[in-house]
Amino acid sequence: MQYNITAPEALNLTVQLPASKSISNRALIIHALSGSDVLPENLSDCDDTEVIVNALKTNPYEINIKAAGTAMRFMTAYLATRNGEEHVITGTERMKHRPIHILVDALRRLGADIEYMDEEGFPPLRIKGRQLEGGQLEVPGNVSSQFISALLLIGPCLRDGLTLRLTGDLISRPYIDLTLWMMREFGADADWSAYDTITVGGAYKKRSYFIENDWSAASYWYEMMALSKQEGNVIRLEGLMDGSKQGDSSVRYIFSLLGVKSTFGTTKEGVPTTVTLRHCGRCVPRLEYDFVNSPDLAQTFVVCCLMLGVPFYFRGLSTLKIKETDRIEALKNETRKLGFVIHDKNDSELYWDGERCEPQADAAIDTYEDHRMALAFAPAAFRMESLRINNPQVVSKSYPKYWEHLKAAGYKVKS
Repeated sequence: MQYNITAPEALNLTVQLPASKSISNRALIIHALSGSDVLPENLSDCDDTEVIVNALKTNPYEINIKAAGTAMRFMTAYLATRNGEEHVITGTERMKHRPIHILVDALRRLGADIEYMDEEGFPPLRIKGRQLEGGQLEVPGNVSSQFISALLLIGPCLRDGLTLRLTGDLISRPYIDLTLWMMREFGADADWSAYDTITVGGAYKKRSYFIENDWSAASYWYEMMALSKQEGNVIRLEGLMDGSKQGDSSVRYIFSLLGVKSTFGTTKEGVPTTVTLRHCGRCVPRLEYDFVNSPDLAQTFVVCCLMLGVPFYFRGLSTLKIKETDRIEALKNETRKLGFVIHDKNDSELYWDGERCEPQADAAIDTYEDHRMALAFAPAAFRMESLRINNPQVVSKSYPKYWEHLKAAGYKVKS
């Protein structure tokens, strides 16, 4: 499938964003560990969340989490605690080549019974659940924060709790802080006890829980506002919170450097509100930023800066190599089709100094089974006559109604 996308002349709309995938997936695991029979409210309807919902609901022997990396990490830890149960967890071909040995090694040190069924260090896994002892554990801080969060989430269910020491540099800390905050919301004792150590104890309590909408999804609307040419454009994003615990809420601050102003509606404590976006017309001549705490925003800002003609130097991108695809290589390949030459360094940095090349005639953006490639490139249509995107259905992984929302915004989306 291929979509041909043409941007509207102006933007004036209200968008009901999808619920946060990050919060939904954490809430589901905590919900299951607490023994609650009432699901959290406003759950995400994306693929990544639905595979967890289905696995928890039907409890099959073989669990196929498809391309959902968060689900693979969180469910692996969860299943390891299910005393007396045995499961196989698997996924897509890409998932079978995404490393999981750091998490498996850590769980084994806690007493987990996990076996690789194919290639050592990669899914699929056979997991025999048991009561885990817990105690002290060391893991690298510079790996996916999902590994760390997976361990933290099961901490209250370990016999001796969990003391987790993170070695080396720490990446994606906001996602770890989000996990700890949610654990405390459900009654667990979970916090930093030292600059590199987290202590987990207590027990989860059953409670109702409402999930905020997704700041990652908001980033694409910020990108559209930055790229749109019409003065007076207004985008209203519903269901977001000022002071959100989501790491990608930093998007509001970064986009202020590219001319997008955010205004929050009147709020009551703990109740999501509407954020109104307008273009203030001021933009930095060059953007440097370290995405170590919010790597999922990198594709959005790479595409946006190129379309604005703003040179950039982005750091903290090491985890992009092990996402749904190698996002660094994917960005280099697809932006070249549009006439831009970006460079990488140290497997963790991307930069553009204004270098151009001849764009490919009738180029179509490949998405590499990666939802964020489609989501981030679509707004570029504001700076092109039209834009073609291959396999656009990949957005279902995190934002199933994206194309529907673009059409409501006035985009022409033709297959």
